[in-house]
Amino acid sequence: MSNGIKLSNLKKRGEKYFYRSRFWTLNKPIPSTSKGKKMMVLASKTINGERRVKIIHFGALGYGHNYSMKAKENYLKRSAGIRNKKGELTMNDKWSPNYWSRKILWPKGKRATGPRTTKKVA
Repeated sequence: MSNGIKLSNLKKRGEKYFYRSRFWTLNKPIPSTSKGKKMMVLASKTINGERRVKIIHFGALGYGHNYSMKAKENYLKRSAGIRNKKGELTMNDKWSPNYWSRKILWPKGKRATGPRTTKKVA
């Protein structure tokens, strides 16, 4: 598993960081450039006292998200048990797509308002 890039190595302009030919706001999702994914985020995490960043793509394109309370409850229950290769739960790991899907696409405590299906926006 990658330990990401040191945040201190990136150029900074205001509150944004330059990484992979674009300026990013940390931990703020934007539409994904990856084929088959809905969103991406430059996620930051502290490892051994050092802040590091990594791009996370999440959300399967074509599938709906947050479209009904029943679907939302089912997804949140199911995704709470997802583990990484080390056997650790991923729902609280900022470097896992599961964390960002739960936070952005299926937010707990909010009404279900998402679409049943999604398509790539050009």
